[in-house]
Amino acid sequence: MTDYENCTICPRECGVNRHISRGYCGGGDKALVAKIMRHRFEEPCISGDRGSGGVFFSCCNLRCNYCQNRDISRSAVGTGMTAEELCAEFLALQEAGVHNINLVTATPYLPTVIPALEEGKRRGLNIPVVYNTGGYEKTEAIAALAPLVDVWLPDLKYAEPALAAKYSAAPDYPEVAVAAIDEMVKLCPRPIIKDGIMKRGVIVRHLVLPGHGDDSARVLRTVAERWGKSVLLSLMRQYTPEFAAAECDLTRRVTSLEYKRLLTLARELGLNGYFQDADSATSAYTPDFSKLREL
Repeated sequence: MTDYENCTICPRECGVNRHISRGYCGGGDKALVAKIMRHRFEEPCISGDRGSGGVFFSCCNLRCNYCQNRDISRSAVGTGMTAEELCAEFLALQEAGVHNINLVTATPYLPTVIPALEEGKRRGLNIPVVYNTGGYEKTEAIAALAPLVDVWLPDLKYAEPALAAKYSAAPDYPEVAVAAIDEMVKLCPRPIIKDGIMKRGVIVRHLVLPGHGDDSARVLRTVAERWGKSVLLSLMRQYTPEFAAAECDLTRRVTSLEYKRLLTLARELGLNGYFQDADSATSAYTPDFSKLREL
């Protein structure tokens, strides 16, 4: 795993010395933490009845112009933390009784996150660690995280490079994300759920975008053909146009017909997992990033 100097942590490989400047993602050489919370709105096997220990990091290596967390994904906001400080937060979350440590968009800060997890394990961190990612990951990063992560929660946003370029400024996203998920599935080839909580495994998330059902269908077929029952699918209907940037042409919610067609296809393909109602498309489920801690 590389460090912050001449940064090649993610597929952008921007080469910036983040000790003196900010990378493509916007991150520097401390982990910028925007929110630490008891997260109750993840998939049921992640949130359970005690909540997931969500640690939201600012800055992102994608440029999704509809991001519901754009207040932090596009801005270097939050509290800069060292590995020691981050480790203390993980242990405090465990003490608070959450089901897991849920690292949300930690990719830009792996040189801090990895030693924080290693130290946490040495000091008694024993609840599952969830790696919650947009999917734009290098396989080397997955390998470095392998001894430390129990549950992988990647997006598979697009099948078509042109859509990935248009909405996330990453035309190589489909091949990069598929390769990353391949590695995750090798590490966790089947979901392990005990007492309703996932202990190990992979959940592949796909956010349905309005007007792009054909691409979503291709994503579902990729999931079925490549990983099948080795993963759970989370087919998300929560696209909310209020978060879209001015240049984004996705100006409406997903219709019931669009979602129903994909739900039917997922079932025909034999995919198991989680599905959403229409009322998930609301800003009410977006965290309040004005407060650092909310337990």
